[in-house]
Amino acid sequence: MTETPHPLYDRHADTLSRALTAITERGYWSAYPESPSPRVYGETAAADGKAAFEAYLNGDFPLDQPADGTTVATEVSPFGVALDVRYPHATPDQLVAAASAALPAWRDAGPQARVGVCLEILDRLHRNVFELANAVQFTSGQAFVMAFQAGGTHALDRALEAIAYAYAEMTRHPGAAGWEKAAGKGEPLRMNKTFHVVPRGVALVIGCNTFPTWNSYPGLFASLATGNPVIIKPHPRAVLPLAITVKYARQVLAEAGFDPNLVQLAPEAPGEKLASTLALHPAVKIVDFTGSTEYGDWLEANARQAAVYTEKAGLNTVVIDSTDDFVGMCRNLGFTLTLYSGQMCTTSQNLLIPRDGIETDQGHKSFDEVAAGLAQTVGKLTADPARGVELTGAIVNDGVLERLEEVTKVGEPVLESRTVEHPSFPDAVVRTPTIVKLDAADTATYSQEWFGPISFAIATDSTAHSLEILRTTVGEKGALTAGVYATDEAVLDAAEAAAIDAGVHLSCNLTGGVFVNQSAAFSDFHGSGANPAANAALTDGAYVANRFRIVQSRRHA
Repeated sequence: MTETPHPLYDRHADTLSRALTAITERGYWSAYPESPSPRVYGETAAADGKAAFEAYLNGDFPLDQPADGTTVATEVSPFGVALDVRYPHATPDQLVAAASAALPAWRDAGPQARVGVCLEILDRLHRNVFELANAVQFTSGQAFVMAFQAGGTHALDRALEAIAYAYAEMTRHPGAAGWEKAAGKGEPLRMNKTFHVVPRGVALVIGCNTFPTWNSYPGLFASLATGNPVIIKPHPRAVLPLAITVKYARQVLAEAGFDPNLVQLAPEAPGEKLASTLALHPAVKIVDFTGSTEYGDWLEANARQAAVYTEKAGLNTVVIDSTDDFVGMCRNLGFTLTLYSGQMCTTSQNLLIPRDGIETDQGHKSFDEVAAGLAQTVGKLTADPARGVELTGAIVNDGVLERLEEVTKVGEPVLESRTVEHPSFPDAVVRTPTIVKLDAADTATYSQEWFGPISFAIATDSTAHSLEILRTTVGEKGALTAGVYATDEAVLDAAEAAAIDAGVHLSCNLTGGVFVNQSAAFSDFHGSGANPAANAALTDGAYVANRFRIVQSRRHA
């Protein structure tokens, strides 16, 4: 059985081919230019995208999908901008029934047709990337350039990566095969066998507030490409980016002759607990979630009928042993701690430094001097409000503010958080990072995640002690990133061994334009699935292969 090529597959075959090569070679490649420059996207693209975003505000979002006749509006912008977008609400049974009805034709279309449609959706989203970026900016609190990249082009790259892995796994085996076995002196036994890619069922994506597209797109497109209809339950404070995504996905699906209910939005009313209801629905067979450890653990324990993929909290750690570029180290780490006010699941929290200090290109630096160097860098990055806010963005929710208040009661501050007035958005909630000194004995404090612009300079007995703390804390609580600074290859090897033991990705001696809290699609894995911070990696074969099954049929030839 040979699958008939689909026009959309043919249209995007080159992009798919290049993505398949990229995930094999693991070098640099990107399908979507990350610079929002008019030279790349055209002179009117930015203004057109902003106008499209603003047209949604204070109105009913244009989405024709199953609904119960009510609307919800739950978003509050960290920049203080009034959003007031109203979204059509649906009951769980409405959403699941519509998704289930759409599944058979999508399943029977085959991998090439599905992948072709998914690639066309990405193309449509890319054509509207400025609209998407504005929605990410004003719901997440990211500064615009970061929203354009992380929320737009990099999110699209991560989606394409998932599609490439999905296609590779779905086509690993032939669609049909002839089978022949000798049977003594008689005629051989002959069978014709067909192998069908069968989706698991309805998929649920539970979005997060900070990275509504970047964290949702891999699961969304991994499930959709493998034949599963997808219900997207956005975070109540970041609905618009995913509503826009659903809008364009449904347009493409309908144009391609498929049921647009293959992709639906599930905005929730306050207190509804829609994610939990959907996650436990018998028809929901896949759940993707990014967010708190507590809720991720609940999903893993209770959504027993589904394959559950979670990215949760962790204790991202940097071991500082020595450096031949002290200024570069401080500059790199300072940028990491400042970017998006530390509101990234990959931002370093625990900075482990020997209490006797470290050796550097500037001579011996005491523990206090290392901490002061980091604090000075962050201070410089945030000193000018106009420039600083383009790095920090705004504070995403009140929980971050509460932690900033709580952390003033522990340790000794090296750098205190400041309130900054945003020059463009006077009602924006902006706070600069804080760095607090702790001792290795203060495990009760640093062995929990303090999500936000909070990091700890922790005095340890030695680098060996630091590595043991990394092993222990990451092994028990998880982490998405780890870093090490050392001039001795033996120390670097020991750090890599500790990272392998803890199951966390390691970055060594970053002093230039690569940062520990950023990962590149097609080359870097995000999360490992090997420690408690995540039970899967974005993106690898394991992330997509369990979203479908092979069901065979055999007949005598």
